[in-house]
Amino acid sequence: MNDRTPSDIGVRELEAVARKLRGQIIRMIAAAGSGHCGGSLSAVDILTYLYFRELRIRPNEPRWPERDRFLLSKGHCAPALYAVLAERGYFPKEKLWTLRGIESTLQGHPDMRKTPGVDMTTGSLGQGFSCAVGIALAGKLDRKDYRVYVVLGDSELQTGLLWEAAMMARQQGLDHLVAIIDNNKLQSDGVTKTIVDIEPIAEKWRAFGWEARRIDGHDFGQIHAAVVQSKSANGQPKVIIADTVKGKGVSFMEGLVSWHSGAPNPQQTAAALHELEARA
Repeated sequence: MNDRTPSDIGVRELEAVARKLRGQIIRMIAAAGSGHCGGSLSAVDILTYLYFRELRIRPNEPRWPERDRFLLSKGHCAPALYAVLAERGYFPKEKLWTLRGIESTLQGHPDMRKTPGVDMTTGSLGQGFSCAVGIALAGKLDRKDYRVYVVLGDSELQTGLLWEAAMMARQQGLDHLVAIIDNNKLQSDGVTKTIVDIEPIAEKWRAFGWEARRIDGHDFGQIHAAVVQSKSANGQPKVIIADTVKGKGVSFMEGLVSWHSGAPNPQQTAAALHELEARA
């Protein structure tokens, strides 16, 4: 049984895996004709680290009771999660090309009833985080040692229910809960700052009683250090603010709100894959 991911996988190997997964994301969204490239590409380094270095999991036993839990609260970026789950062996990679199909197990948002490895159905922004708090509280009450990781989009910090859940997490001393914010600074309607400014992010979380760190969300060394530091049993839940680039890895998608959603055409798909392969 593979209870934990390999602890000796290095930065270059993680970068190679993430590059491969970016290609899978582009291919599956192109095949589906719709999806969310930008946020999937900005979050995939974080997911790569968690699934290939950190999480206690058994891909051949997705509902193993002692597993660490992972929730993608920004559920519209499911292509990143599906690519990682397939690469880790939760289901055959051929399933990726069925993304968003009417009979597919890989819907536009994660569905725990259909997809092996998905711990919570998510989509409505802010609700996945609230579920993560509930799962972490259940683990504490049941005296389990699993950890709970949840990846948020930065615009989720504009929702009120998120902060209600954040207060509860601190009140209950859920120090085995780690929130990671994919802070790519863009959302569907434009620049996050000009819609509802969420800064200063770290200070807000600290005011709610969380331990907060800020990192480069594309630097595996920084991701590793922040996750290691988050394991202190000090009664405080942890948040990692990961500064990222929307569309990271494909130059003509990077930093553009127009790539929040929508599929690349055949020429764009070929160009993106060529660019990613050239970096191998």
